[in-house]
Amino acid sequence: MGAIRFSGMASGLPSNIVDQIMEAERVPVKQMETKKAAEDDKLKLVTDLETKVNEINKPIGELVGTRGFTNTKVVSGDPSVINGTVDPNTVISGEWQVEVKQLAQKPGAISNGYADRDRTEMGVGYIKFKTPDGMKEVYINGDNSTLDGVAQTINKSNLGLRALVINDRRDKETPFKLMVTGLATGDDKQVEFPTVYLLDGDDDFYFDQKKPAQNAIIKLDGFELETPENKIKDLIPGMVLELKQAAPGREIYLSVKEDQEVISGKIKSFVEAYNAVLSFIQNQHKLQKDKSGKEHLGPMGGDSILRSIESRFRRLIQNPQYGVEGSVSQMNQLGVEFTRNGTLNFNQDKFNAQLTGDPQSVSNFFRGDGFNTGFVSAVKREISALTNNAFGPLATRKRGIQQKVDNINKQIDNKERQLTKREESLRTQFSNLESKMSQLQSQGAALGGIATPQGKGGQG
Repeated sequence: MGAIRFSGMASGLPSNIVDQIMEAERVPVKQMETKKAAEDDKLKLVTDLETKVNEINKPIGELVGTRGFTNTKVVSGDPSVINGTVDPNTVISGEWQVEVKQLAQKPGAISNGYADRDRTEMGVGYIKFKTPDGMKEVYINGDNSTLDGVAQTINKSNLGLRALVINDRRDKETPFKLMVTGLATGDDKQVEFPTVYLLDGDDDFYFDQKKPAQNAIIKLDGFELETPENKIKDLIPGMVLELKQAAPGREIYLSVKEDQEVISGKIKSFVEAYNAVLSFIQNQHKLQKDKSGKEHLGPMGGDSILRSIESRFRRLIQNPQYGVEGSVSQMNQLGVEFTRNGTLNFNQDKFNAQLTGDPQSVSNFFRGDGFNTGFVSAVKREISALTNNAFGPLATRKRGIQQKVDNINKQIDNKERQLTKREESLRTQFSNLESKMSQLQSQGAALGGIATPQGKGGQG
């Protein structure tokens, strides 16, 4: 009798037989994971759509916010001479003629020149300044008597003065000078720079040039006025005038009017946010190729919620707004219309023409009564209905998808526990089988060893 032989393991089975069986039994888990991944992708898409819908609120809200259709700007005939800014809530629209005869200036003085800024000693003593707060003095000792030292001492003294060392290259040999100025303009901020009391310096120190503080002088519609600053805040209600340079004898045309660019920019931002939602929906309805090259709709293609949102958004743009006063009742009158590809187009020229011709009607169309009428109220109601956390379709859809994901996760967990027990059972069974087959193989080998000598004796 020949010896019993087995290939590979004692049982003759592949060494990874359990892994192969478990791989086959995990196919349902992989299918569930694929289904879960698809639901996760869909949940991300619905969340993205919800974000895009909510983003429409920002530009549309700005249209009826504090500034809304009261955005105004200053138009200057020469901004290099005079310009300004406005508070749109308080400014008065109008036109003015302004002549800037003189700018306001700070008081100041410049010293004589020195060859260096940090070696030559000015001496020891006092520098006195007559300020609006009375006589002030700065003590100069041997440790701070260079030009740099004097400037630092003045700046640290909190006298309402600013000092710095300048390099005046008009004098090649002694270019360094000390310049001291007041901190504010206007003739009531006058500072006097009297004789300096410094002894034992390397060179005499004195103020070579002085200029007094002065008010700005302007003419507003032919009337001459003085102001202590070059930024005038209380001359025209709601406007801050900025005087840039003097231009005596020259009248500059100044006006306050609606800033159409800012207002139309809000409409443009609204259209862009609106189109982001519409483009999202259109992309889901388009055929897309997967990795295998097969064409199919996007993950949400054909979804009823997309059709509902698209229909609602179209009605908002196309339907008239009832109950608003004025000549404007539909968005197409303001240059906002649907294109052939299903998105919105904004004709800024048409909007500006309508805004210029009848700004009140444009404002009424968007604002309405702020609650029941007006385009903005209609859009906000629609967005609120879509995104309401309790009963809005987007929130409801997200909860539905999340519930599916949670259920699949539970199924996967249950299946994994079953597979773990199944694998343990198979490994035990195959281990026992291997042990028994090993014993049989050993017995067979022993029998073969006994049978061989007997056979040889019989042949002899």
